[in-house]
Amino acid sequence: MNTTDTINAINDMTNKTVERMNSLGELNVRIFEKMSALQMDTMSLYMEHAMRVVKLATESKGYNELMKGQVDATKELSERILTEGKSGIQAISAIRDDYRTWFEKNMAEISTDLRKGVSAA
Repeated sequence: MNTTDTINAINDMTNKTVERMNSLGELNVRIFEKMSALQMDTMSLYMEHAMRVVKLATESKGYNELMKGQVDATKELSERILTEGKSGIQAISAIRDDYRTWFEKNMAEISTDLRKGVSAA
């Protein structure tokens, strides 16, 4: 392997590394967007619950009606949060799979490149 081949091999490895880091960055951005959306959905549930409780406090005709409304609202919120939690767990599993796929693909490419480099030397 002469100097030109060595420089070309280094340039090729550098370019591939930059491509890998770009693809990891893109993966991170997609994951951030997914997780942000889930978080915003959850925050919306809490805001809806707060608005419902405030409305109950201002429109209830008595203490019993207020307490029953709050219990119902809290029960509904709990059920919806449980559902959102399940969605979050599914999203995290998908994210884990995305990272694993990215890692395995890139490690396979690196191994192939290293084998080529060793056999050429």
